[in-house]
Amino acid sequence: MEFVDLKAQYRRIAERVDARIRRVLEHQRFILGPEVAELEQRLAARVGAKHCISCASGTDALLLALLALKIGSASGRNSPDEVITSPFTFFATGEMITLAGARPIFVDIEPVGHNLDPEKIEAAITPRTKAILPISLYGQPADMDAINAIAARHGLAVIEDAAQSFGALYRGRHSGNLSTIGCTSFFPSKPLGCYGDGGACFTNDDALAAAMEQLRNHGQQGRYRHTRIGINGRLDTLQAAVLLAKLEVFDEELTARAEIAGRYTALLKDSVPTPRLLHERTSAWAQYTIEVDDRASVESSLKGAGIPTAVHYPTPLHLQPVYAELARDVGWRIGSFPAAEHAADRVLSLPMHPYLEPHQIEEIAEALKVALRGPVGASAQRV
Repeated sequence: MEFVDLKAQYRRIAERVDARIRRVLEHQRFILGPEVAELEQRLAARVGAKHCISCASGTDALLLALLALKIGSASGRNSPDEVITSPFTFFATGEMITLAGARPIFVDIEPVGHNLDPEKIEAAITPRTKAILPISLYGQPADMDAINAIAARHGLAVIEDAAQSFGALYRGRHSGNLSTIGCTSFFPSKPLGCYGDGGACFTNDDALAAAMEQLRNHGQQGRYRHTRIGINGRLDTLQAAVLLAKLEVFDEELTARAEIAGRYTALLKDSVPTPRLLHERTSAWAQYTIEVDDRASVESSLKGAGIPTAVHYPTPLHLQPVYAELARDVGWRIGSFPAAEHAADRVLSLPMHPYLEPHQIEEIAEALKVALRGPVGASAQRV
């Protein structure tokens, strides 16, 4: 059994993918070829944003957003800029804030949904705060209206890390187009993924769009005319071609993901805490993530049954070794963000992709129930 079955997806769309790739091989415009522009137009139209700027990865998308907003080293300010974000996320979120020359300031998460808790944000705002960077974790958007309202009161930008939520809706609006800039990833395992690294930024601001377009290409404004210090962050044309082929079945796959999540929940709701959609939100179901007490035992039992699992994510950012000095400066320690730490100790992601068969979902659910009935599994029952 595969955790994410890309082979099954390829078997379905092989002719479309192969035809798209052949066109690129024929025209030989491997960097910023016509497929890149086509993809950007289609993605922008899909989310309802004025601009889509594709880039080499979701990580680069975050960096481009920060650089375009002149946060960090690009600001020229003496004291370090601060960006408020969640400690419960993939490392790239905090990493790009630091790499840009700013300081990540962590705020705890909501227990349901595992996204940034709006009620805790304002207490973390200082005169150095320049942006809020919420993550739409596991595929469900954060409470973006509440976060945007806080940002507006304090004159801050909002960057949505939508690496896992492209395709999800928040109050009828698309994740990625819910804030100043939305950033997403096309890593192969994402709901819309290419066959390598890829990403995109979305904005309705003309100036920010122009800045990010230049920044992804060495800060160029016209050939060999460099007006900014940028990066080599362009999306390969071949990856754009793959994404265009996958877009043709993306809505069907989102529907399948939602149905699979529903089957999981129906089978598991009386055994473990299962993910729950919050008011007026959908999920792209990048992961289906439950919570268990003795995770190592449950993982081991499922592995023995031939069922792969993953942990997203086992160590909150404030406890990462690289942030030890920052943690000492700010006063973070174990217990500083209890909801994030509680989740990090308990979350477990089950296989999730659009091609899971009903009998596989039942097999996974039954194997999980067996694991929970084991000698230590009993403590993982739902409370």
